[in-house]
Amino acid sequence: MQLIDWIILVSTLLLIVVYGTIKTRGAKSSLDYIKAGNQAKWWTIGLSVMATQASAITFLSTPGQAFHDGMGFIQFYFGIPLAIIIVCIVFIPIYHKLKVYTAYEYLESRFDLKTRTLTALLFLIQRSLSAGITIFAPAIILSSVLGWDLTTLNIVLGLLVIIYTVSGGTKAVNYTQKYQMGIIFIGLLICLAVIINLLPENINFKNAIDIAGANSKLEVLNFSFDLENRYTIWSGLIGGTFLMMSYFGTDQSQVQRYLSGKSLKEMQLGMIFNGILKIPMQFFILFIGIMVFVFYQFNSSPINFNPQSINTINNSTYEKDYNTLQNELNNIFNEKQYQINNYLSGNYDAKYGLSELELKEKKLRLEAKNLIALASKEKKIKVETNDKDYVFITFILENLPKGLIGLLLAVILSAAMSSTSSEINALATTTAIDIYKRNKKNVTDDQLVKSTKFFTFLWGIIAIGIACVAYLADNLIQLVNIIGSIFYGNVLGIFLIAFFFKFIKSDAIFYAAIITQIIIIYGWYNDWMPFLWLNVFGCVVVITISSLLQLVQKN
Repeated sequence: MQLIDWIILVSTLLLIVVYGTIKTRGAKSSLDYIKAGNQAKWWTIGLSVMATQASAITFLSTPGQAFHDGMGFIQFYFGIPLAIIIVCIVFIPIYHKLKVYTAYEYLESRFDLKTRTLTALLFLIQRSLSAGITIFAPAIILSSVLGWDLTTLNIVLGLLVIIYTVSGGTKAVNYTQKYQMGIIFIGLLICLAVIINLLPENINFKNAIDIAGANSKLEVLNFSFDLENRYTIWSGLIGGTFLMMSYFGTDQSQVQRYLSGKSLKEMQLGMIFNGILKIPMQFFILFIGIMVFVFYQFNSSPINFNPQSINTINNSTYEKDYNTLQNELNNIFNEKQYQINNYLSGNYDAKYGLSELELKEKKLRLEAKNLIALASKEKKIKVETNDKDYVFITFILENLPKGLIGLLLAVILSAAMSSTSSEINALATTTAIDIYKRNKKNVTDDQLVKSTKFFTFLWGIIAIGIACVAYLADNLIQLVNIIGSIFYGNVLGIFLIAFFFKFIKSDAIFYAAIITQIIIIYGWYNDWMPFLWLNVFGCVVVITISSLLQLVQKN
């Protein structure tokens, strides 16, 4: 990185922190600190909701997902429009009418204190894990690629978020997220323009699309009923709807964003605004990954993008075999040039040749992963073999001009900060309102504000701690969604029962929720189904078990 990159990166992050702290300091009441005084407009709500979702994981993992597997991941988000409609019609009016601070307050009025507490604890568990991952994600990748100290990065990122979130609460989160989304949109637009400009002079935008299509990277819809396939139109529409309904309707990190709205209408418009923009934004990010793929059709690429893999392979028993695979990949690259030229010249039969070469390349990359795993076992070190999360950051550092590198790193770290601030803000609110205030008598408003600030600081420290002991999974964006899916179905079922199954009472739902959570964790551990379907499964199971328990109690 050049000096200009450091200046852009540091100044951008400090500006966000300073602005958020100064603009929102001095909240004197719990209404101001937790619900931003109920003054947020619909565009602020929409951008804040979107920024909460758009973590660094989104910008690191999603392009790599597209590079390897194409556009099919977009199906994951197909459930968003339907989910948001249901949330706007059912969830938001109830929360607004009751003037709740958290979603879980409602459950006590419908059931009892123990059900409210249990649901709040389920949220605290899953969201604290996710908060740690949102810090860890950019830290682990930047430390690997740039050589920065991992622990230091975790601490610095966490402390930056803690400063303005503790200071201004929900209002600080809302204010900073508006500008973070602005930085993100500008950075990504510039990045796409630069990628297209880096393609050979004889390759126009249409040619780039044709090349991506010939390599099966533009296949969006999969109508398969194969449960082994994680991303199909059915898993997206059904499993995704349940996941997003729980996320937007019951997850306090999202609920708190729209509860700060000025009116019911502003809350609903904010959610609709988010729903309209979310799928196009994800499509755009995936498309950037597709263009990175096209770029590497004309520029040689490593067989594994994680730089630590090279260090692991070097001086190991498997170094020679790994280098052989890299040479074979280089040969495939040369063959691709011939097939691409034929295809662009009008010989569409060359598409089949490109498809065969793409399959060969995927096989080589898989063999390379296996060698890396063997080498890491030999050296008794842990190395992430899956390089999806490293594709985009490697491209940025090796190919983008100075200045733009700093801007794109600022985009990634801004996204990490925006998500983390929402998460620790929601964790603190839930702890203060649903645990501390509810179980301690005679809490004054001033005490509530101070305790919420303390819990914000505490959860920030816990998130940093989780980040320092976390580890990479198959893909970071999948890891976050898996964690959510383990809990979301059960929690959603609890709320749907509260809304629509009036005959089910507190004891039945409480014990059903515990049983269901155990079943889901067991099912996930034994890989019963793709994680998206866990949301549907958990919801159905808790409704079924609670209904049966209630019938038994009546008899």
